Amino acid sequence: MTAVIGQPAPDFTLPASNGEMVSLSDFCGQYVILYFYPKDMTPGCTTEACDFRDRYERFNELNAVILGVSTDPVKRHETFVEKYELPFLLLSDEQHQVAELYGVWKKKRNFGKEYMGIERSTFIIAPDGTLVKEWRGVKVKGHVDETLAQVARLASSR
Repeated sequence: MTAVIGQPAPDFTLPASNGEMVSLSDFCGQYVILYFYPKDMTPGCTTEACDFRDRYERFNELNAVILGVSTDPVKRHETFVEKYELPFLLLSDEQHQVAELYGVWKKKRNFGKEYMGIERSTFIIAPDGTLVKEWRGVKVKGHVDETLAQVARLASSR
C-alpha cells in the first residue's frame, strides 16, 4: 500500500524522540501533519523544523499534530529537539520503510553524486485517517504557512 489522496493513509509505527513507539493511528481524531525531511541539523531542515515550532500553537488550536520523519536515529532526533526546543515528535525511519510507503524515498543528486534519500514532502491526514493533501519536493520558504492555511481551510469546512 502506498499513500494516495482520498484513501486511508498507510499506518506505521516508528520510534520517536520521546523514547516511545508511535503509530499514525495513535492520532485518530486529529489532523496529522506528517512531514518528511532529509537530515537533522542541516540548514533547510532546521529552518523547516523551527517554522513548524513557531506555528505549533496555531496548529494545536486547529486540532492538528505535527510529526517529523527522517532516517536519522532517535539519539540524533533527541539532540535536534533539545537544541531547537521542538514541541513535536520526530520519528526515526532508519530503514526508510515509511519513506518508501509514502513514496518519498528517491534517487537524489548532489555535487555530481547519486544516492538514495528522502525527498522533502508533507502530507495532511484528516481526523478520519484519510490522506487529504500532499506536497512533494517541498521548498522550505513559506511552506509551513501554506500547510497551516490548508489545515485551517479543512478545519473550517468540517
